[in-house]
Amino acid sequence: MNSESPSLYERLGGEEMISALVPAFYARVLADAELGPFFRHTELEKLHAMQREFFVMATGGPLQYSGRPLAHAHHGRGITRHHFGLFTGHLLETLQDMGVTQEEADEVIQRINAVTNEITGASY
Repeated sequence: MNSESPSLYERLGGEEMISALVPAFYARVLADAELGPFFRHTELEKLHAMQREFFVMATGGPLQYSGRPLAHAHHGRGITRHHFGLFTGHLLETLQDMGVTQEEADEVIQRINAVTNEITGASY
């Protein structure tokens, strides 16, 4: 990809898309019987802000993620590859519902999957 090509962030619709994606995505995650309990004591406004930063960074946007390192933030929470799969499944469904092409949705999931070990603790 040359420097003239738009980033995935730009192809997705930039800030407007990410800002719409995060709450729609977390509505699914929080409604999931297996994932919802992970967020029981989480301040949703902060969660949305951190996830927005992460999605912007992961898709090549203009922000850097400012939260705690992913491995540290998720350590000891009991998140398995199964949970991570449910999480990315909800993300894929949300992207598809928002009209993202399959190719772009797959690219987002590929970038998110790159941090699987950090989230599940497999990198320890």
